[in-house]
Amino acid sequence: MKEIIEVISLFLGFVGWIMIFISLEDQYWKESTTDGSVITTSTIYENLWMSCASDSTGIYNCRDFPSLFALPGYIQASRALMIAAIVFGTFGLVATLAGMQCSKIGGENYILKGRIAAIGGVFFLLQGICTMIAVSWYAANITQQFFDQFYPGTKYEIGEGLYIGWSSATLSICGGSCLLCACRIITPNDKIPYPYQPSSRGHVLSTVAMSQSVPSNYDRNAYV
Repeated sequence: MKEIIEVISLFLGFVGWIMIFISLEDQYWKESTTDGSVITTSTIYENLWMSCASDSTGIYNCRDFPSLFALPGYIQASRALMIAAIVFGTFGLVATLAGMQCSKIGGENYILKGRIAAIGGVFFLLQGICTMIAVSWYAANITQQFFDQFYPGTKYEIGEGLYIGWSSATLSICGGSCLLCACRIITPNDKIPYPYQPSSRGHVLSTVAMSQSVPSNYDRNAYV
């Protein structure tokens, strides 16, 4: 059962790691809202790296953000957190592959392999936490600007890229938690039950003692 949980945890962490790349490549982290507009001639959508615009004819144009320091602080922080999540996920995959009981890496020292797998679970948790903070912080700014009556700029709504990021974070956190639960190391204070197996010598002695204790119906003089 433990090996199955480790495989499932590795699968969840790997899928969450792949979904980080999908979320970063998605251009729809936020999309201009159509609330209160009768006729919409263009749509603006952005992610962490670029801003795009498309019109009603389907023609679109994208441009990268020209300056890193001119960006708002939450975009810079979200970039750093997403890159950190990729790094943590890479370390988590390597550590989990090395610490799984079904792998041949590290020999048969299962205590050491369990500790390495637990470290992989911690990396998966860090991956999920960084992703969750990045997408939630980005979404919080979108929501704050949308409900601000005095905000003069373009208002946006939450795009599909953020939902992919939330799914990635959830899978990574679930995978790391399951891996930590599966890799609980037995401490010296834990009692390991052993089945009772009586020794053959004691069985022979008890048999001899029983045979000597049984009274005989014949007197010693009856034997010739």
